[in-house]
Amino acid sequence: MDHKMSRSPWVIHYDGSSCNGCDIEVLASLTPLFDAERFGVVNTGNPKHADIFLVTGSVNAQNLPVVRQIYNQMLEPKCVVACGICACSGGVFRDAYNVIGGVDRAIPVDVYAPGCAIRPETVIDAIVEACGILDQKEAVMRAGGDPLTVGGAATWDGGVELGEDGFVAAGAGIDGAGDAPAGKPAAGDAPAGTPSASVAAKEAE
Repeated sequence: MDHKMSRSPWVIHYDGSSCNGCDIEVLASLTPLFDAERFGVVNTGNPKHADIFLVTGSVNAQNLPVVRQIYNQMLEPKCVVACGICACSGGVFRDAYNVIGGVDRAIPVDVYAPGCAIRPETVIDAIVEACGILDQKEAVMRAGGDPLTVGGAATWDGGVELGEDGFVAAGAGIDGAGDAPAGKPAAGDAPAGTPSASVAAKEAE
């Protein structure tokens, strides 16, 4: 039997520190109007049941450990989708004193889906893109390989670490010039070589 996890992907959604605009659009993608369930998508609240991690909002010192805890509780193979420009690079808040940056400052990101707010169609495109990566990771695991060699984990720089005081060391997040770290998404663009839901959507048109 030809088994593929992408035929019924379960997703878990976490709001890092968004304005709730992207959260509403993520939920809208699950309604009958856009009907992400036609792809077998199921929204779950249990990380151990989830295959795809949808994150909205930027990362700060308070939610960085939470994002990592959810990610670590998910079983392999798994994919991470950064939903919205804030999750991709910090967005308009990336120069704020309490913002470290996008989700990839905490965990590896497989698909970047920019937008402010992200459109439900882009959320669905991102999930479909993540399903393809999920299948690749599953194939690697079946062959006895390491799924971390596929997708965002293969090029991840390790993100940032919190000090003993619970804060990030100066210079560990977004730099003072307001630019995203080298190789990280800026102004809504995904890093070279990483899947972007917006690009996939344009190619499908």
